[in-house]
Order: sequence, then structure tokens, then C-alpha cells
Amino acid sequence: MRIAKGALVAATALGLSACSMAPDYHRPEVVAAPAYKEGGAWQTAGTNVPAAGNWWEIFGDQTLNALERRIEAGSPNLAAAVARYDQAQALVRRSRSELMPEIGVGADLERDRVSAARPASQGRAATYTNTQIGASLSYELDLFGRIRNTVKANQANAEASASDVAGVRLGLQARLASLYFDLRGLDARVVLLRETVTAFQRAYDLTDTRHDGGIASGIDVSRARSQLAGAKAELDAVAADRAADEHAIAVLIGESPSTFSLPVVDTLVAPPAIPATLPSTLLERRPDIAAAERRVAAANAQIGVARAALFPTVTLGGAGGFEAASGSLLRSDNSFWALGPLSAALSIFDGGARRANIRISRAQYDEAAATYRETVLTAFREVEDDLAAGRHLIDQERNQRDAAAAAERTRDLAMTRYRDGAADFLEVTIAQTAALDAERALLVIRARQLAVATDTVRALGGLY
Repeated sequence: MRIAKGALVAATALGLSACSMAPDYHRPEVVAAPAYKEGGAWQTAGTNVPAAGNWWEIFGDQTLNALERRIEAGSPNLAAAVARYDQAQALVRRSRSELMPEIGVGADLERDRVSAARPASQGRAATYTNTQIGASLSYELDLFGRIRNTVKANQANAEASASDVAGVRLGLQARLASLYFDLRGLDARVVLLRETVTAFQRAYDLTDTRHDGGIASGIDVSRARSQLAGAKAELDAVAADRAADEHAIAVLIGESPSTFSLPVVDTLVAPPAIPATLPSTLLERRPDIAAAERRVAAANAQIGVARAALFPTVTLGGAGGFEAASGSLLRSDNSFWALGPLSAALSIFDGGARRANIRISRAQYDEAAATYRETVLTAFREVEDDLAAGRHLIDQERNQRDAAAAAERTRDLAMTRYRDGAADFLEVTIAQTAALDAERALLVIRARQLAVATDTVRALGGLY
């Protein structure tokens, strides 16, 4: 037994010190610019940037903060991503187990009667009980790195899965914030349309009264009624869109839409300043980039697994225990052991299957590397798109605010002229429609600013 133990230790050391058939791994090169082209003054970091993780707090909306905290426990999508990560971790543990010997124990109890006519029986039959207890061992010597590269590949895939979880979490957080701000933008439109319906109702009442007095024509009354009905119809459409956003938010946080509601709020928060750091840090911060890079590493290790198949598989076996048909079982003279067999197996001809597997693994590595580069470039594009959109939306919002103010003045003047009898209701209708369009467009721009700010944070990987 001492000889067998020494041989096993030597074989284990030999297996652990064996070579690897995988190429040396280097992260695929992607050239990062020294700064974002579309940066601009809009991206100046504010003084209230939150700690890493709770990026949504930069918007200063307590309702959004409370909703975001519910994603971790309530989102089915996040739970599914975590379950996939658990599977990947279990796969790593299973592959690591192959680095260790497989040891089994067993016991046999057998009652036998042998014939008197058997050879060397001296003409006597015999009945006896044979008892055996022992252990067996099987260990593959990982001389060419098949097992270790499998472990490396599975570990890299598990790390990619962990980044996938972070990516899903960030995506859900950004999706929730985007839906929330879209809902708040619709809230502002609801408030605007309610005020508009009230104003159009007064205009209709005034026109109807003037018509009864013979001052206004029936055409003016029809125009006022049509304008009022159109505003009411738009209010109904906006309410339907708001309900859809509210239901989507409920699903994101894991609640039934039937039991979830958010009250209408008549204000929109201002978009925050987003700190756009150096482009090179995006490679370390974006979860999708980290996941893509880990999958390249996994594909590189799989090349080593495929190459190892060109070499023999060497396995060491062993057994030991006690066996007796009578008397005490656990005696030294009833012990047995066997070291071996030390076996080696190698396929001589397989029609080129193993070399084809190597080509497949190399092609999979090239695919993973190309996907990584595309992921990085897409990330840079998303950041540049959002920075440009945010910068131009500031100018657009300022100009639209001026347009809305001018349209409101025109509407008020037109109504004054109509009351004084200096204009017909067509002028009022045109002015009121223009004012409503301008105010609606301003609200859309403000909601768009919040959506772009949210997506900028997501594109930057959660700020940090």
C-alpha cells in the first residue's frame, strides 16, 4: 500500500505539472480614442454624482429611487440571469473535479457452493461465504492540459455569465428609468391637455354665446367644437399610452399590473450633468464588453482542449482492500492491493475529426474576437450618439421654449381680438393649435432629454 500511495502522489504531481496546448492568451486589441468626439460642455460632471451602483439617484426623484430598488428582488429577467450564472459556476466545479482522482468504495458478500467434480476438489464439495471490502481509484494524468484548459474555459464562461448578470441588471435599471421618464412626460402632456380642454371649452362656450347673439357664425361654432373634441381625443390617447408605461414598469419590478399604479405628477425633473470619462475606461466598465472579452478567453482555452485530443489519454487505476472466506476479515494476510492498470489510449485514425475540431475551435475563437471588437465599437458609438443628442437637445429645448412662448402670446392676442370683434374664430383656432403644438413639442423634448441622460448612463456602464 505504501508503494501504491507513493506512485499515486508521483502521478498526481506529474499530471499537475504537465504542459498546455492552448495558445498564450492576449485580449484582442481595440484602439480607443483619447477623448469622445461629441463631448462638449453638456458632459461636465456635477458635484452630486452618486456612489457606484445607485446611478439613478442623480435624477433626484424619490419615486424612481424606490422603484429601482425593487428590481433586485422582483425582476424575473434578473432572476433568470442569476440562475444562468449559478449553472456556469456549477459547471466550473464539475470540470475541476476531474483534476482529482475518482475514488470509490464497495463491499461484496457472496455465498458459494462449489462442485465436488471440480478440478483439484479431491472429490469433496464445499460451501463457503466470501466477503470483500475495498476501494478503487481512477485518475487521468492531465499531461496535455485537456482538463485544465476545460476548467479555464468554463471559468472564463462563468466570469462572462457574471458580467451578463451585471449587464441585465444595468439594462433593467435603465429600461425602468426610461419608462418612468416617458410616463412622467405623458403626465406633463395630460396636465397640458386638461388645461387645453378647459381653455377650448371656454372658447367654445364664448363662441356659442356669440352665435346665439348673432355675432358669430355657425362655422365658428363648428370649429370650436371640433377643436375641443380633438383635444379630448388626444387626452384619451395619451392616457392609454401612460397606462401601457405603468403596466410595463409593474412587470419590470415583478408586480402584477392589476395591483400597481403611479399617480399623475405635473412636473418633469431637469436632466442631470453626466460625467463622461475617458473612452479607454469604457472597456473596463461596460458589462457587455467584459462578457465578450471573457468569451474570447474561453474560446482560446477550447483550442487547447481540441489540441490535446491529438495526444494519448493516460489513466492510472488502483484498488485495495480485504477479502476472506473464513475467519477475521480485517487481517493483514487478507489484504490485497493492485496498482494499475496504467493505460494509454490514442485514436490512430478518425478520418480527420480531431483536426477538424481544432479548426472549429480556432474559428470559434476568431468569431468571439470579432464579436468583442464589434461590442467595443458599438459601445463607443452609443456613447457618442448620446453625447451628441444631449448636447443638441439643449439648443433644441431653448429654441422650442422661445417658440412656445411666442405661440402663447399669439394665442392670447388672437383671443383678445376675437372678443373685441376684430377677428373671426379661424384666427383663434390657428393660434390655439399652434400654441398647443409648440407646448407639446417642448414637453417631448424635455422628456427626450431625460431619456438620453438615462441611456448615456447605461452606455457608460452605469457611470463608473
